[in-house]
Amino acid sequence: MRYGPIITAMVTPFKNDLSVDYDQAAALAKRLIEQGSEGLVITGTTGESSTLTIAESAELYRVIMAAAGDRATIIAGSGANSTAEAVALTQAAEAAGVHASLQVAPYYNKPSQEGFYQHFKTIAANTSLPLFLYNIPGRTGKNVEAATIIRLAEIPNIVGIKEASGDLEQVSRIVRETAEDFLLYSGDDFLTLPVIALGGVGVISVASHLVGTEMKMMVEAYQNGDVKQALEIHFKLMDLFKALFIAPNPAPVKAALEMSGFAVGGLRLPLVPVTDDEAARIKAVLGQLELA
Repeated sequence: MRYGPIITAMVTPFKNDLSVDYDQAAALAKRLIEQGSEGLVITGTTGESSTLTIAESAELYRVIMAAAGDRATIIAGSGANSTAEAVALTQAAEAAGVHASLQVAPYYNKPSQEGFYQHFKTIAANTSLPLFLYNIPGRTGKNVEAATIIRLAEIPNIVGIKEASGDLEQVSRIVRETAEDFLLYSGDDFLTLPVIALGGVGVISVASHLVGTEMKMMVEAYQNGDVKQALEIHFKLMDLFKALFIAPNPAPVKAALEMSGFAVGGLRLPLVPVTDDEAARIKAVLGQLELA
């Protein structure tokens, strides 16, 4: 299965009453594919997974598969900090026909490295889906260390990782010490180019909601040996990468989508909208890029 270099961690659109807007979710999926995304992560942390019910997640899988499952790789963000819940979510995703699953490291629990290993191993044993690990210690509270990831990569249906530790030494070791077909994606937009230079395959992105075409051009330029063009695109997009994380994700990208003319609604508590000052900063960057 080809996953492609640009996978969007898709927001979950809500109606005014904060119920899931399934029609708008289908429309967003189609829009992202048209703008360069070859894969979509549905109900990941950018999709506000922690405030979605299992029933809402399962319906999103069904809706997005029907709308776009023949045009892109659909990956369910079906992780949880309870192993049993992660298994149940992943089995619901598999029943809906998704192509793969993204498994966030258990948050708050702060497991030992052996605990991380057993958590992911148990999920892998209870699904036939290809699994991507998701390491984001800034949100989960603890790093899944390179040695643990390398060990997990030996499990046949654990096929890759979204690596958002920000540690390029860790990225280097994972790439060096796993099989060539183990797929490492940057989990940070601003590190996409450095991670690809170290042997990563692409990015699971937030910014691709707005600049997917440009990000795909950046990756392809680098892969084709045009490092200068890749750097030019990287530097052009840096202010946007920064602006989309001036407040807890996905508040900034939801605001940016609204400003660019695509309605995705509000956020479920405990997340709140960006402030007026933050909105002004986002709008200024979008204006520089002629996106709003």
